[in-house]
Amino acid sequence: MSKKMLGDIMRQAQMFQEQMAKIQEEAGSRTVEAASGGGMVNVVANGRGEVILLKIEPEVVNPQDIEMLQDLIVAAVNEALKKSQEMMKEEMGRLTGGLKIPGLF
Repeated sequence: MSKKMLGDIMRQAQMFQEQMAKIQEEAGSRTVEAASGGGMVNVVANGRGEVILLKIEPEVVNPQDIEMLQDLIVAAVNEALKKSQEMMKEEMGRLTGGLKIPGLF
């Protein structure tokens, strides 16, 4: 492999790394939303997979059925995190041109 080819590969790798860092930085400002219980529990997560908002409608809070509320919260959080991961997979897919690169989602 010539020095020029190696230099080209190194520049491409650096550009890829810079683009990936930019996407990850922007991910913090992009959000997804999920709900459970017909909208009684809502969760907003960002592209980093962080839950940033949890909203529970008062009428779903029943001291006699805490387990149902817990299940609704878990379902909404899991769905929001799944959507967050899917959003990041799409972004990374655009960056990689659809190539499956191990370790990138």
